[in-house]
Amino acid sequence: MRLVLLRHGESVWNKENLFTGWTDVDLSEKGKTEARDAGIVLKENGYDFDICYTSFLKRAVHTLDYVLEEMDRVWLPVIKSWKLNERHYGALQGLNKAETAAKYGEEQVKIWRRSYDVAPPLLDATDKRNPALQEQYRNEDKKLLPLGESLKDTIARVIPYYEENVLKDMKAGKRVLLTAHGNSIRALIQYFEHLSSSKILTVNIPTGVPLVYEFDDNGKVLKKAYLGNQELIQQKMNAVAGQGSANHTV
Repeated sequence: MRLVLLRHGESVWNKENLFTGWTDVDLSEKGKTEARDAGIVLKENGYDFDICYTSFLKRAVHTLDYVLEEMDRVWLPVIKSWKLNERHYGALQGLNKAETAAKYGEEQVKIWRRSYDVAPPLLDATDKRNPALQEQYRNEDKKLLPLGESLKDTIARVIPYYEENVLKDMKAGKRVLLTAHGNSIRALIQYFEHLSSSKILTVNIPTGVPLVYEFDDNGKVLKKAYLGNQELIQQKMNAVAGQGSANHTV
């Protein structure tokens, strides 16, 4: 079995170094190029798919759109679920990461960004950013929608969804492309590789780079690889790691 994971291309808030979470911002021009490049590299390496999964957030949806356009596969079925959304950053959403680090200290921001089971300050239920008050979640069970999440909370929704839907398709022989976000993909990586709660916090997911996992019939990882220029991929990982620094510049 094989699964291709793809973090969305750079968003306009990635570019501005803002906490994004469930804020529905679009791709930057660089992000659109990253998405197209991902489609090109998948096509050049002979990949094809039968079904695609993505989140409710347009930066992931549009990344998938660009990939499928480059692959001439816009007709493929696409399943969207909020359970593949980014981690919800609560009241931090919209704040500049470097400015927040300067105000609260880099250690506190690191805890909010990268701790395993510590949630950020939660939104008030009356806040317009509460997903229960937003149109795109109008048909969802409002009791399940978060006001903020730790990585542990994110994992608790991503993995059951994967097992009940994505894995089922893979076991049926379907070739799956899943386009999502840094933390929802981090949740899957922890699950696949049995990483500890501390180890997963050090994993940085580059934007717009296909990550290919191959599994045996029991779901054990046989190998994994990022597709593309490895030096550039490492530079992207380093950039993600530095986003919480007070000295980070964009």
